[in-house]
Amino acid sequence: MFRTKSVEQSIRDTEEPEHGLRKSLSALDLTVFGVGVIIGTGIFVLTGQVAKETAGPATALAFVAAGVVCALAALCYAEFASTVPVAGSAYTFAYASLGELVAWIIGWDLVLEFALGTAVVAVGWSGYVRSLMDNVDWTMPEVLSGPDVAEGFGFDILAFALVLVLTVILVVGMKLSARVTSVVVAIKVGVVLMVIIAGLFFIKAENYKPFIPPAEKQEAGGGWDAPLVQLMFGYEPTNFGVMGIFTAASIVFFAFIGFDVVATAAEETKLPQRDMPRGILGSLLICTVLYVAVSLVVTGMQHYSELSISAPLADAFKATGHPFYAGLISFGAAVGLTTVCMILLLGQTRVFFAMSRDGLLPRFFSKTHPRFRTPYRPTILLGVVIAIIAGFTSIEELATLVNIGTLFAFVVVALGVLVLRRTQPDLPRAFRTPLVPLLPILSVAASVWLMLNLPVETWARFGGWMVLGVIVYFVYGRSHSRMAKEGR
Repeated sequence: MFRTKSVEQSIRDTEEPEHGLRKSLSALDLTVFGVGVIIGTGIFVLTGQVAKETAGPATALAFVAAGVVCALAALCYAEFASTVPVAGSAYTFAYASLGELVAWIIGWDLVLEFALGTAVVAVGWSGYVRSLMDNVDWTMPEVLSGPDVAEGFGFDILAFALVLVLTVILVVGMKLSARVTSVVVAIKVGVVLMVIIAGLFFIKAENYKPFIPPAEKQEAGGGWDAPLVQLMFGYEPTNFGVMGIFTAASIVFFAFIGFDVVATAAEETKLPQRDMPRGILGSLLICTVLYVAVSLVVTGMQHYSELSISAPLADAFKATGHPFYAGLISFGAAVGLTTVCMILLLGQTRVFFAMSRDGLLPRFFSKTHPRFRTPYRPTILLGVVIAIIAGFTSIEELATLVNIGTLFAFVVVALGVLVLRRTQPDLPRAFRTPLVPLLPILSVAASVWLMLNLPVETWARFGGWMVLGVIVYFVYGRSHSRMAKEGR
């Protein structure tokens, strides 16, 4: 259960003609992928919502705090992705350092994280598109608008179609995916920059007072909806005040989810030792700066207490008498979610492919397309399954599972850096995480703290999925593993 797969063996696996992926990505492609998946509805919705309810204008500091947590994990990811340039991200890293069972658990976790993330984002994209259609008096029939809209049976045809189209793009090749992503990310970042620049002209200094509002105790809660940290330690999270910034950081962390997906493309990168650290850290830095700028603009345009919950940035422009920018924001959000959906689906298929190549899932799924050199079998399977989930299911309650899954991956990767430094100190490392062991330990502590701020219900669902994964491992994965068959 705790046998490890050497880095050398992992790299040799990528050289097999039928099981290797085409190397076509550059540092710029990776950075674009990172920006493409990180910037989603969070920048248009979450900023104002958190400002009104949790941190006020100090939401900018909450984004900085969440960005620091992600940066700690990103430094660990950068070392692993440049040292072990193999598809699978945290799954592959865990296999090389912590053992097969831990690798299976984190792979199983990532399968859930990326699948739910893709479906949730597709449903969100459908909502924005329907909103834009309503603006020009085009109305989708309720029966084709999904279960969240229809009173009885509902199928979200737009979400279903989006996932299928993106599946075809991913099957055709990574370079095409990178080109599509580059165009869409350019549009999305352009909209964000336009909103920031336009908003600067409507900022009023008095709206920033007080920058850190006085602390308020959150309404008493308990049971399934209560944060785990509250039940364990009696800690009472606060809104506003200094501690409110950290409470807000645990919420706005959702907006950063996705940068770890860049690591899943390590095997398809031309110079992973150089370009993986640049792609991971570069995309995270760009998005943190944009998030901070947007939060300062929205809280400067309108006092935090007057911000709306559903569409705070758009409504702030409406309040200043500029509805054009509100429509522009909706357009930017709809365009932006396209790349988020595609890159999450990309991450899902690469993890599934890596687990299949190791024999932990059926080897049938590890053969690449003879022409496109992409893992077309898992891409088609997962694309169809996720499209159906997105079409038929209302999955808002499951969205927090994406967050806890990401944080769990952060913990595993940070621990993996510590273990691999001790077990293989002489392994060539193009990028080295600084201040080891201090920085990985801080990464583990910060990730665990944010996990403890999630509801008990989320922990219960996550635990159930993990238990199911362990059962599948002992029933199938352990006996079919290539390591087991090779007697290692």
